[in-house]
Amino acid sequence: MENPPERTPAGWESTPSWLLTQTAHHAHRLVTEGFSSVHARGYHFRLLATLEESGPASQAELGRRSGIHVSDMVATINELADDALVERTPDPADRRRNIVSLTTAGRTRLRRLERQLAQSQNALLAPLTPQEREQLTDLLSTLLDHHEHRSRNRPPH
Repeated sequence: MENPPERTPAGWESTPSWLLTQTAHHAHRLVTEGFSSVHARGYHFRLLATLEESGPASQAELGRRSGIHVSDMVATINELADDALVERTPDPADRRRNIVSLTTAGRTRLRRLERQLAQSQNALLAPLTPQEREQLTDLLSTLLDHHEHRSRNRPPH
């Protein structure tokens, strides 16, 4: 039986926006599956990493630092607190507010999540050499910085 002829991709399938979008879907799937395999979510990693990098903070401040929306922040903190990975204590300056901090168990968990994330990154970037991986990361950072700067400086509608 003959093999079907090679399909020529449509022009839009070779545009950078299409390629980025399709690759982003694979990246999201790999990271989500990786974290799920160790019973975690991406928000868990982001919150634990933010606490380690920036120190204890209120829920609102953690939301700003991590980019996690306030509606997801409470559930994420509750999940991590239930596993004793973070702790909430009343803010001495404002008793209505809690300060969230990283526990020793949270640091240990963060190390495991970092290893898992590295495995997901390796799976995503498998066909690239170390130099190509660095170049891709630099190019994506340049694009993101450019568009985030433009978004911040855009006048409101």
